[in-house]
This record gives sequence, structure tokens and C-alpha cells, in this order.
Amino acid sequence: MATMTAAQRREQARVEYDAFIRSCPTNQLLDRISDKWVSLVVSALAPGPMRYSDLGRKIAGVSPKMLTQTLRSLERDGLLTRTVTPSVPVRVDYELTPLGHNLALLLTAVKDWAENHFDEVKEARERYDAEGPDD
Repeated sequence: MATMTAAQRREQARVEYDAFIRSCPTNQLLDRISDKWVSLVVSALAPGPMRYSDLGRKIAGVSPKMLTQTLRSLERDGLLTRTVTPSVPVRVDYELTPLGHNLALLLTAVKDWAENHFDEVKEARERYDAEGPDD
């Protein structure tokens, strides 16, 4: 194995985490955090812990299967914790980790932007559809 100079190691490290390169592992992370359900779950948990059933009610349209998959993937990525309290029925709470709270700042801002600018986007779409592309 060839020896690398410090400059070569820095260049390799820089390239390894360049999201514009298809093979970069950060693409998987960007794919995960750009998912609609991830964004909504993280935003819903930003104020504090919630039970599974409360999350399901808060996030309209999410199926139990999709909610479970999303919560598991976020737990695996270290963005939330799952706490099971033995009771009848069993109580399961989800809470963002510090890393999850950091992500929540961004995703909640995107959610808020969408809520605040939807009318403008809708008008732009209607104009575009009425006029067609400039091709």
C-alpha cells in the first residue's frame, strides 16, 4: 500500500464527504433527511417527547407501517431515542437526541417556509401551467 502525504489525505477526506459526488456516503444521509415523513416526525418531536399514538395523530396521513419505519431509521441514525415503559398497555415514548434537535432546527425551518410560502408557489405553478415553458 502506497504512503500518502498529508495533503493527499486531506484531499481524499474532502472528496469522501462531497455530497455532489454520487458515491459519497452523505448522499444516503441527505436522502434520509429529505424524506417527508422524517421531516414531519422530527418537527413534531422538536418541542419534546411524544408517544407513538400521539405522533400518529399529529402527522396526518402517515400509516402505522411508515411511522414505525421512520422512527426506527431515525433511532438507528442516532436522531431519536425510544423509551418503553412497562404498563398496560405498554407506553412507548420517542424523544430527539441532541443530534436530532440540531437537525430539527433545519427541518422545522423548512416546514415553516413551506407553510408560509405555499400560496406564492401555488400562484407560480398556476402561471407556469397557464403559460407553459419558454421552450
